[in-house]
Parts: sequence; C-alpha cells; structure tokens
Amino acid sequence: MTYPRTDARVLSTAVAKEIHKNIGGLKGYGLVGQFAAEILTAGSYKNLAKTRYVNDKQITDHYAIIPTGQGLHNLSGLPPTSQRVYEIIVRRFLSIFYPAAVYQKFALCVKVKEEKFFANFKVLASEGYLKIAAFSFKKDAAQKENGGTEEAGQEEEKCDEDFMKLLLALKKGDAVEVEGYEIKEGETSPPKRYTSGSIILTMENAGQFIEDEELRAQIKGSGIGTSATRAEILKKLVNIEYLALNKKTQVLTPTLMGEMIYDVVNDSIRPLLDPALTASWEKGLTMVADGNITADEYMSKLSDFVTRRTNIVKQLSNQGALYARFRAAEQNYKSSRKK
Repeated sequence: MTYPRTDARVLSTAVAKEIHKNIGGLKGYGLVGQFAAEILTAGSYKNLAKTRYVNDKQITDHYAIIPTGQGLHNLSGLPPTSQRVYEIIVRRFLSIFYPAAVYQKFALCVKVKEEKFFANFKVLASEGYLKIAAFSFKKDAAQKENGGTEEAGQEEEKCDEDFMKLLLALKKGDAVEVEGYEIKEGETSPPKRYTSGSIILTMENAGQFIEDEELRAQIKGSGIGTSATRAEILKKLVNIEYLALNKKTQVLTPTLMGEMIYDVVNDSIRPLLDPALTASWEKGLTMVADGNITADEYMSKLSDFVTRRTNIVKQLSNQGALYARFRAAEQNYKSSRKK
C-alpha cells in the first residue's frame, strides 16, 4: 500500500495521470482481477483528475491510501487479518471507477377513514459500484442471526416483480384493498459500545459534539489527535488500564480506574473533557499562522488558562464527594473489591 499515515481522502493530479499502472497491477489479484481488467478496457480511469477524488489543495503529508499494484506474490504470506485489510482497500479504490448505485425510492400514504398510514423504503435498481464493494469475508444472513453483526446501511428492501409493478402503477387517489392490520411492537436500544475502530472514527469527527459552529469547523477533518497518533492514544489508555479491550470483539469498556480519573477531572477541570477546548486552541494556532495574533499572545493565554485552572484545583476540597462517587462506581465492577 501507499503511505499509511495520512488524513487525506483524495489523490494528487500527478498520481491521477499514472493511476492506470496501479489498476493494471491489480489484474493479478484474484479476488478483483476481473474488475481491474474491466476498468482498463472501459477506460473509466481516464477522467479521474476531473472528479472529486482528485484535489491537490486537500493533500497535506500524503495523498489517500491506495494499493500500489505491486508485490502481490507476497500477499499469501501475510496473516489473514492483513489480507482482509488489503482487500478492503483494493475494493474501495476500484469502486471509484464505477458509477453510483441507483435506488428506486417509494413513499406511500394510505388513508383509511380518518387514519393515515405511511410507508417509506427503497429498492436497488442498478448496483453500480456495489458489485465490487462486497467483501469475500462478509458474513451471510445466517451467520448474522447466529451472533454476527449487521453492517449499517447495507440492506435494502426486497420485493417481487408483481409488487413493483403495482407500486409503479399507483397514482394519487387510487383505491387499494386492505387485507388486514397488525400492530408491530418494538423497543429502542441503547447506543452500542465503542469498538477500537469506531472510537478512532469518533475521535476524528469530534467536531460533531461541539455546538459552536466556528469551533466545530476548526477541527473538522482533524478532530482529536492525528491519523498517526489516534491508535497510539487508544493503545496507551488500554495499557495503563483506564480502558479495557475485549480482544475478540474489540469492544471498549471503562475500568474502575478510568471512571475514577474521569470523575476527578470532571470535578476539577471540566473543560479538559470538552473537544471545544481542543478546537479553541487549534483556532488560536490558526490565528498565529495567519498573523492575526502573535505567538507570545497565544502562549500568554494558554499559560493563563493553566495557571487559573491549577489554582482552582488547589483550593478544592471535594475528596468526600469523590470518594462517594468512587464507591458507587465500584458496585459495577465484579473484581473491584478483590483488587
């Protein structure tokens, strides 16, 4: 693969001109070789430089991660997980040379006396890039029912041809026969726990938790940490036992120590838990870079913040409240008393 430590999601103009070499090398990759050959034959790569996938201005350290098309003879010697990662990147890369998937959307409103019933769904009309996007290791429906996970947004409604014809023929005011009614009951589920993958994406998109639009824009596309450091931040939190990582499911949970640290910070320097603080410091650095303020002014404000907050903490006398909170949190951990 190309350089991995990058936030860029676009390619450079120079790379776009030579992209046929990358695609050509992938003809020897069994899982998608036929698609690579199809792209070269159709010539869909020729206008890549004019698409949204190429933008020299959005590239910082390096352009987006793409396969080089070389070294395929070494692929079989890699661990299964590495082979799967490679397949994911290759399929995502080749997908950009295919047209968009096209869905037929339906929205029905049926009135029965004074009651209105609504239905909204979509049916895949043209698969486009989806024919190359499905991973070879993707779990089937039976596996998902037996404990697998559902990929969000990957399922669309299925309906037979006769039903499709009926839907397409319907016009406003048409009468339809109702065969029966049933009530469907359901419950809302709590948010899923973060995994090692989803937490890194959340760190990258930390701006979504900031209400101030200007500050939110400040860390858009960068968030907390960088592409090179986010995984290391997470690794450190696990190593010092602030977080627990289930190696099988990759689900992250807090430890008792982690909750205690959170409570201490929350009761003393709460802004440290808010991504808006990171955004405000980033804004200050941008102002220095643009010449709106001097570096000394920035450092003075930063130093003032640290000094004021430190003095506030020194005057706190909240040990009792914290201890009560620790004991309450302790009840949620099976082995906490033993430790």
